Amino acid sequence: MNLRLGTRGSKLALVQSELFARRLLEAGHEVELVRIVTEGDTRPVDMSPGEGVFVAAIARALVAGDIDIAVHSAKDVPLEEEPELLIAAYPERADPRDVLVTRTGTSTLDSLPRGAVVGTDSPRRKGFLLAARPDLHVVPLHGNVDTRLGRLDGGAVDAVVLAAAGIDRLGRGERIDQRLEPELIAPAPAQGALAVQARRRDVELIGVLAALDQRSIRLAVEVEREVLKATGGTCRAPVGALASVDGDSFTLLVAGVNSDGTSKRIEHIKGACSDAFILAGAAGRRLVAEVALR
Repeated sequence: MNLRLGTRGSKLALVQSELFARRLLEAGHEVELVRIVTEGDTRPVDMSPGEGVFVAAIARALVAGDIDIAVHSAKDVPLEEEPELLIAAYPERADPRDVLVTRTGTSTLDSLPRGAVVGTDSPRRKGFLLAARPDLHVVPLHGNVDTRLGRLDGGAVDAVVLAAAGIDRLGRGERIDQRLEPELIAPAPAQGALAVQARRRDVELIGVLAALDQRSIRLAVEVEREVLKATGGTCRAPVGALASVDGDSFTLLVAGVNSDGTSKRIEHIKGACSDAFILAGAAGRRLVAEVALR
């Protein structure tokens, strides 16, 4: 097949799209990368991203037939997907954790000075940071990975918290001071996973993509997103979830926090994969009942 793969033009988006394009090439398909400008690419650097801003324009191009497939960061895909589209493959997942980065490269969350200024673009990260270290001064810091590292190196903040997957895929892993364990800062649902989107009507193409789908990643990501759906939240919600699959059983961490870190809940769940969605939904509802997720 000759396939047009839609992607954002950011460095990380291109790295992720090229990674999947190589898999298609190895399977004997021709791939053309088509760069698409999204709302997330044109917003002012200090404006907080909204739901779906990195996905909507690419999804529209897919529906219109301008491209054949799209590669997204799975955590950016809205819970309510376009009815004409589906996620045909979850081909890989990098480290789902968040990481701490400072100028020295030798710090931990515990060792940061009292009152240190930490930059993040995420209400989830802010809440969990303050739950762990209420003395920190957490400030908004938006932009891509390079932009945020540049702001850190320029002295705007003392530390930043980023997704491990992004910094690793960009080959910047040497900048990481500490990989933050999920019990400390729970990852966003689907963090680190790639999602390949296609049109439902393209049955032959869906079959091609299905050969690159990883069952365990799909189940883990969909279960994590079920937690988020049950809370009524979006990708900006202060909700964390991380699932792992081992044969016919799964484990799931579910966590939530309020904006100042004063209310936090973490729950660990184990069970059969056949019960995963029921258990994840129930855990999400318990989260809403016990934590003010705002």
